[in-house]
Amino acid sequence: MRDPYEVLGVPRGASAAAIKSAYRKLAKKHHPDNNKNDPKSAARFSEINSANEIVGDEEKRKQFDRGEIDADGKPRFQGFPGGDPRARGGGFESHTFRTGGAGPGGFGGGGFEDILNSMFAGAAARGARRGAGSAFEFDTGGIALDLDLSVAMTVSLEEAVKGVEKRVRLPTGKELNVRIPAGVTAGQQIRLKGQGETAPGHRSGDLLITVNIAPHPFFKVDGSDLRVDLPITLYEAVLGGKVRVPTLGSAVELSIPKNTSSGRTFRLKGKGLPTATGGTGDLFVTTRIILPDGHDSALEALMQKWREGHPYNPRSDLT
Repeated sequence: MRDPYEVLGVPRGASAAAIKSAYRKLAKKHHPDNNKNDPKSAARFSEINSANEIVGDEEKRKQFDRGEIDADGKPRFQGFPGGDPRARGGGFESHTFRTGGAGPGGFGGGGFEDILNSMFAGAAARGARRGAGSAFEFDTGGIALDLDLSVAMTVSLEEAVKGVEKRVRLPTGKELNVRIPAGVTAGQQIRLKGQGETAPGHRSGDLLITVNIAPHPFFKVDGSDLRVDLPITLYEAVLGGKVRVPTLGSAVELSIPKNTSSGRTFRLKGKGLPTATGGTGDLFVTTRIILPDGHDSALEALMQKWREGHPYNPRSDLT
């Protein structure tokens, strides 16, 4: 990943407040929900989040500034005391040392194993392998490179419940068709093995997809339950009646009792989201009495007459 300060557009000496402000502006600007026609927005959004995880965290920021971790938050190899690690991307170059007497390419006095013991505190057998001719060669696979890729993907609530196949664009420019399983939850991470970056001599990294669920036009998610506001007319509230209620499946009819107040909540069992145990949550329906637009002289006259004959105070408990 690029330098996190560069990603967020702040200098290294920026205050925590400035970093937080920059992150919020960029996250809002590049959120996939606000850029549905831009296939690159998810990758940019993921990069912004990753950068904020480094410089937005006081301890990680100090570690990054000291060179202890890289832009992805992975520890950097600091090298042997007094030596030059010459590491590239977290890995080693291959070096071969041979035992022998004093002279060019050899070591006098104690054997090479003694030198390894002094360098690795007795870990020669673990840090090197013996080859033909008493040669020791460091194993380049001893320290793994971070070849994983992370992207974010946004799906609709209906797609999260039923599952969907969507195309995702990776930071490398590669595109994949990804099957999102039914019942996925917000923030859940899907791992696709071997779909990350590659490097010679190393196992391919994985692709980590973080699933976000886009806000629904009228359903609100509450764990495995759903909540929805149901507009009803004044006469439906007074006289009662049957009203059609939307669900994630087909609409159902709800019986509104007579004299139903605005804000009354009804529960429709099994009309929510799938649960981890194989069940289904519920749908909670809250009535909202909606009056007709504009002035209705007949309704106003009726209410004036009704008020004179049937006065009541619903706020008596508040005084």
